[in-house]
Order: sequence, then C-alpha cells, then structure tokens
Amino acid sequence: MIISILKGSLMQSLPKSFSIMKKRSRPISSSPSTPPPSSPATLKSKPISNSFKNPQRTLLTSSPKWVPLNISKSELFLPLTFPTGQTFRWKQTGPLEFTGVVGSHLVSLKHLDNGDIAACFHNSKDDLFDAKLVLVDFLNVGICLSDLWKEFSGSDSRFAQLAPYLGGARVVRQDPLECLVQFICSSNNNIKRITQMVDFVSGLGVYLGTVEGFRFYEFPTLDRLSDVSEEELRVAGFGYRAKYITRTVDALRAKPGGGVKWLSSLRDLDLQMAIDALTTLPGVGPKVAACVALFSLDQHHAIPVDTHVWQIATTHLIPELAGTRLTPKLYGRVAEAFVCKYGKYAGWAQTLLFIAELPSQKALLPSILWTTAEKKPSKPKKAKKYVEDI
Repeated sequence: MIISILKGSLMQSLPKSFSIMKKRSRPISSSPSTPPPSSPATLKSKPISNSFKNPQRTLLTSSPKWVPLNISKSELFLPLTFPTGQTFRWKQTGPLEFTGVVGSHLVSLKHLDNGDIAACFHNSKDDLFDAKLVLVDFLNVGICLSDLWKEFSGSDSRFAQLAPYLGGARVVRQDPLECLVQFICSSNNNIKRITQMVDFVSGLGVYLGTVEGFRFYEFPTLDRLSDVSEEELRVAGFGYRAKYITRTVDALRAKPGGGVKWLSSLRDLDLQMAIDALTTLPGVGPKVAACVALFSLDQHHAIPVDTHVWQIATTHLIPELAGTRLTPKLYGRVAEAFVCKYGKYAGWAQTLLFIAELPSQKALLPSILWTTAEKKPSKPKKAKKYVEDI
C-alpha cells in the first residue's frame, strides 16, 4: 500500500513522497532517560546462558546525518507517541529525540527548531531507500492526523478541548510479532518492568549499535525466541509471563506457513475475527489482543479497555454506567461506545484520551480539563504497584 505509492518519488526525497501521501491519505471522507548497562538487560542478576550471545554488526559512526522528513509537529510529536504505552523499544536519547529499531534499521528521530521531524539512519548507508520506506510505514504517515483531529473535535467537545494541547499523538504501525511479545510482557505490569523485559527479549536479536549508551537490537526471529526456555525467562524475572511467551512462540511456529505470515494475515480480517484469532494464543486476552490489533494490524477502531479507559468511557461516553464495575460483558459496551462516537478510527481517538489521563502528560493540560475526580481534594494515596497495559 505505502510502498507502491512511494517508489516513484522517494528515491529523490522523502519530503516529496510524504506530501504525496498526505494528499491521498484523507481518512473516512525533561531529560533523557537513564541508559541501561552495556549488556542486554536482565531483570535479575543471573544472566541468560552464553548460548544466547548476539550476532554483531558494525558499530555506529560518530557523526550522524539528519534527514528532514517534512513531517510537522502537529502530525507527529515524539513525546506523545513513544513513551505513552504503544511500544517499549524506543529510548529517549536527547531533548525531543528518540531512538529505536524499525525492521533491521536503527533510527533516531528528533524535532528540529521549527518543530518538524528529522531522522538519522545509523546503519542504513547501503539501503537508505528501504530504511525510509520502512520508517514511513512504521509511522503510519499515510493517515493525516490533522484531518482526524478535526473530525473528532467536530463530534466531541471533550476531544476538541484536549486536541490543541496534545497534537501529534500518533498511532504507530509496529511489526506484529514484536508488538505481540511486548504486550504479553505488559500484563499486570508496570512501565519500568515491562521495558526491562522487552529489552531482555530484544537483546536476543542481532546487535545494531549503541546510541547515547543504549544498545539496540533487531527484534529476534521466532526461531531465535524458541531457543529460550520458560525456566530461563523465569530466572530473568518474567514470572508467570514466561510460560505465555514460550507457549505462544511454539503456537506461532506451528502455524501453516509460519507464525509471522499468520500474524500479518490478520490485517486482512475484520476486527472481531482478528481478536478471536489472537485470543487463541496463550496469555492473550481481549485487552492484549486489542492492543496488538490497534498498534500493528491496521485495526484502527480497536479499543483496548483497562480501568483508565473504563473511567474515560463512564465519565464522557456512557455516564449511566458510572460507579459500576468493569466486566467482560461491559468491555464490549465500552468499545462500541467509542466506535459510535469516533467511527472507524476510534482507536486513535481513544489513544489521545488515554494519554490525557497519564500523570506524565498532565502538565500539558490546564487543570480545568482534568477529570472531576482528580480536581477534588483527597488524602494522598500510596502509588499503585502496577499499571494496566493499554
């Protein structure tokens, strides 16, 4: 879809190709984080066995070249996209700069002085054209965020109030296997620990290079993941999630044609069929399945429902259910309410509304836009040990 449109123009420049995509893409009508150790992250002191040492690639050059992408801040604002629970593989490597891996390419993105996005392709000199294509696909630039925000604001006064403060909160299009493993790790977990687990799994892949003290790896293949036992993951601190990862890997490898192909094929199904297929995998419930569907399978109206989304729904969409407890039956009611309000890109609207509830983003909003419960004086509460995945 994206590749066929870009081939004619991207050889000359990405900005030109992006402007072409924007025309056809009208839908429906702080400081850097602390670098990890130099070796792949483990959650406990005992490392995984030496049989899982990583293949190495050439180390990065010290003078990166930044390429303007002609993507405005309103279309992509990095702090509202990467550290908000969609993916746990991107690291903050500078002020308004994040680095991650797309496919086999190590990429840094940053905001220029005018707010636009520039990219540095660290290890892609020989295949820069392919790297740009993969990045454009990952960033979902075929979807015009400004058009979506205008449409959502026209149908929802709450969204209209938030949108000016949270522009550029884009939903990315991840590799389905990578996304699936990340969200199995996210089950009943906190952000720091999820990131450590994902770093550990990523460290089993091909080493691509180091940026600002962070080591980056191509995400491991299914065959590579199958080399890791449940016990080794438990020793590394994955707990009960260890069995879900190993059993899901086994289930995917048993799929006719291969698990990667099977996961990609879910992009061609309707949402409920994709959810039903994903929930046949060990450790994948409706919430994890909805995350995978939204963030990797082009199911733009998928709604991951957790307690935060439940609160948003009962406050602004279905207030008649306020004070009731979220049940599996009501899960579907919440998803339906979002789709009725926002249409076939409801998952993108839900993502912004979710981000607005994150404590780390509250400073961007005037207090009048905080929820009523948050504005009421209350006794200080002990921080929750876990946060729900989205």
